[in-house]
Amino acid sequence: MNCAIYAFDDDGVSAGRLADLLEAPLRTISLHTLPDGESLPVVPKPVSTALLYRALNRPDCKLMPLLLAADALRRAGAQRVVLVAPYMPYLRQDAVFSPGQPLSRDVIGLVLGRAFDRVVTVEPHLHRTVDLTRVFAGTPVTALSAAGLLAQHIGQLHGPVIIGPDAESEPWVRRIAEDLQAPYLVGQKIRQGDRKVDITFSSKASVLGRRAVIVDDICSTGATLLAATRRLRAAGAGTIEIVVVHALSGLALGAALRRAGAGTLTATDSCTHRANQIVLAPLLAHALSSEIEQCPSS
Repeated sequence: MNCAIYAFDDDGVSAGRLADLLEAPLRTISLHTLPDGESLPVVPKPVSTALLYRALNRPDCKLMPLLLAADALRRAGAQRVVLVAPYMPYLRQDAVFSPGQPLSRDVIGLVLGRAFDRVVTVEPHLHRTVDLTRVFAGTPVTALSAAGLLAQHIGQLHGPVIIGPDAESEPWVRRIAEDLQAPYLVGQKIRQGDRKVDITFSSKASVLGRRAVIVDDICSTGATLLAATRRLRAAGAGTIEIVVVHALSGLALGAALRRAGAGTLTATDSCTHRANQIVLAPLLAHALSSEIEQCPSS
C-alpha cells in the first residue's frame, strides 16, 4: 500500500486507532524547535497518498508545523495530501462581529485549502456557513456529524430527555432525540460575554425527576453548559449529564459543573481531554476508506 497515516507524537493514540481501522501504516512526524523558536518538522518514508492527522485544539502552536509538514510531504513525493482534523478551529468567527475584527473563518480556510487536497473534519461550527468547500479555496471538505456516536453513547436507559443549550443546536439535538426515540428541549441563550450566559427553557418537555442529557458541539469556557445545568437543576431534573463533541475546556470546569449539579462530562477524542470516551476513529475511517481504495499500489 502506497498510503500512510502521518501524525505528530501528541496525536499518536487517536491517529493509531484510525490507522488500525484503515489497515494503513502510522508514521510519526518528528518536530524540532530551532533556537529562534521556529518549527522544523521532518516526515519519514514518503508515500503517494498521505493522510495527515492533526487535532487542532490550541491551534496557534500547531498550524505552522502542520503547514510545513504538508509542504515536506509533497517535496518528499506525496501526490495527494489529505488533512484529517477532527476539530477545526477558528470557524466560530464566521462574521465580523465588531469593527476591527478579522473574519477568521476565511483566513483559516484559505490557508489550509491551499495546502491540502481534501479536508476531513467532525462537527465543524457551521451555524452561518453553508459550504465549507468555498471557504477552503475550493478544496473538498468532508464535514462529518458525530450525532450518531453521541446517541449510541447516551443510550435509552432511564428514558433520557435530550437538551440543546440554544437554537443553533436544535438540528442535531433533534437527530439524537429521534435516534433514541426520546423527547428533547432546546434553550434560548443570551450571551452577555465570553463567560457570562443566561439560558431559559420552554415547557415542551418536562425534566422533573428525569435523566437530562445536555449535548453540545464545543465546550470551551463552559459558561453555556454551566447556565444550562443550573436551569435544569432548578427545574427538578433527576440527573444531569453533559456530552460534547469537542472538549476544549480546562480541568477546573469539571469541578464547576459538578458543583452546579452535573454528574458527568463526556467528550469524543477529537481533542485530548480527560473527558474523552467516545472514539471517532470508526466515523473517520468510513469517510476515508475511499482514499485507501484509490491509493496506488506500492
